[in-house]
Amino acid sequence: MRLFSLMFTAACTLLLTACPSSSPDETAASPSGNPKVLRVGFIPSENMEEIQKNAQPLVDMMSKKIGLEIQPFVATDYTGVVEAFRANKLDAAFLTPASYVMANSEAGVKVILKAQRGENPFYYSIVFTHKDSGVNTLSDFKGKTFAFGDTLSTAGYIYPLTLFHKQGINPNSDFDNVIFSGGHDATVLAVLNKKVTGGATYANDPQGKDAAWKHLLKPEEASQLKVIAVSEPIPADNISISKDLSPETAEKVQRFFLDISKDPAGQALIQKLYRIDAFVPATDDDYKGIRAAFSTSGIELRKELGAPKG
Repeated sequence: MRLFSLMFTAACTLLLTACPSSSPDETAASPSGNPKVLRVGFIPSENMEEIQKNAQPLVDMMSKKIGLEIQPFVATDYTGVVEAFRANKLDAAFLTPASYVMANSEAGVKVILKAQRGENPFYYSIVFTHKDSGVNTLSDFKGKTFAFGDTLSTAGYIYPLTLFHKQGINPNSDFDNVIFSGGHDATVLAVLNKKVTGGATYANDPQGKDAAWKHLLKPEEASQLKVIAVSEPIPADNISISKDLSPETAEKVQRFFLDISKDPAGQALIQKLYRIDAFVPATDDDYKGIRAAFSTSGIELRKELGAPKG
């Protein structure tokens, strides 16, 4: 079986346009111990250029509200944000559950908030296919092609891999071909256009009515997709901070996101960015299930962080 990653124009564009690393002067501490610049990371869960564009209004609002210059960083993949934390290049970031677990293990980051969509601070991973594929069970994917998202995508890789393993299925040996699309939107389009037989993405309900394709496809296109399997509830993506961030600045960050969760203008920004309705407090204990999923799926945290990309 051949294993490779899809490379997209957006990824190449971002490599040329991503924000540069902070210089020592930019992050120099003020007399109070707080940074002059707050470096905030964004996970590229979908098209990276769109994430970059949609993050800017939130960055502007955050800078105005907390009184610090905000330096955004959109990574080219999920591990990029983890690596930035490990290199002391970030102060706070939006993280997926899996990337948080890795960042906590490798860089000591602390989770402070988790996302809420509707009334739920959790979501699901779904394995899906085109309705014309002839696939009706997970076992039917044997000998077929399949698209995962990013290797640190909780819904796009970690949890669906667990679903397959629990059925005695090893995608590496049982599938004809596996690709890593790099994002949920790319996975959805690959399945819709029959480039692959199936894929894995996120949904905010177990039926897949509010799935990754809801805001991407027309209703007649979405009707061409069907859900094959659904994971257990996954604790939501989150906002985490560096272990070195001062308590005063950490409190400002947390307060900002709690406040905009109640403000229509702020809600509109986080909804457009990551389809988030609000933030609620979070603790490390909320992510115990993610660590268990890593173990079940056979993924080693440190090995994955060091794996070559592309």
